Amino acid sequence: MSILTIENLRKDYGRVQALRGVSFSVPGGCVFGILGPNGSGKTTLLGIIMDILKPTSGTYKLFDEVPDKTHRRRIGTFLETPNFYHYLSGEKNLAISAAYKQRGAEDIPRVLEMVNLTQRKDSRFSTYSLGMKQRLAIASCLLGDPDVLILDEPTNGLDPVGIAETRELIKKLRQQGKTIIMASHLLDEVEKVCTHVAILKKGELVATGNVDEILANEDIVEIGAMPNTRLEEVAKQMNGYSSMKLNDGHLQLFYPVGTANVENINRHFFEHDIVLNHLQLKKKSLESKFFELTN
Repeated sequence: MSILTIENLRKDYGRVQALRGVSFSVPGGCVFGILGPNGSGKTTLLGIIMDILKPTSGTYKLFDEVPDKTHRRRIGTFLETPNFYHYLSGEKNLAISAAYKQRGAEDIPRVLEMVNLTQRKDSRFSTYSLGMKQRLAIASCLLGDPDVLILDEPTNGLDPVGIAETRELIKKLRQQGKTIIMASHLLDEVEKVCTHVAILKKGELVATGNVDEILANEDIVEIGAMPNTRLEEVAKQMNGYSSMKLNDGHLQLFYPVGTANVENINRHFFEHDIVLNHLQLKKKSLESKFFELTN
């Protein structure tokens, strides 16, 4: 079952196109990252899914059905900065959230334990660290035991400790069978916690799929010879690389991480009467892959 299916979703604000025909699906049990620079349309997309915004055109389904209030009650959402009463304790803030949602009051001890705030449940919200405030917001999302969590920039503004705490919590929730959809502009965060990703650029979907495939590191072997007219022809007789391209007079061969053997490559060309005058192994970082997709 698909938790979320989006078909050709568009959102216009006058002449500004915030979303331009976006389509993808979110499988159950995954951590799905919606990744893109600020202004790419991530928050707009989440707002449409939760019926805060109306799309200009296009459709979407929740749990393989046309969404209604019943479907959205199965989703816990965190779409903005945590908005709690600073002078009340964490436990009392959750009681107010439960009353507002008309569900989940009996869940308060459980969700406090899940986010590791039981020992601080009686402390005022104003005394919480940023990471604790974020975890309390996620605890509020968990009231009523929803199947799905939608989190907008869950680590935004956090220090390294807070980021690590939130990251581990998301991993734990997935292990418990939850599906998490999270928007982020942080490549490192998506790579570390997400199983699937959709990458947006100025409202357009530029890539979607398994994180290991979309954001895969690569080994690049760069070769050159004089003359270089036969390089491509001889390279095509080798196995193991995924693609090749000419770049500034050199031929680049792209290999899965850790599989490129420059000694074998050099021998292959020598056996075909080509003496390489340039042979270099490079690494293609996640950052370069992301910038290649979004720039």
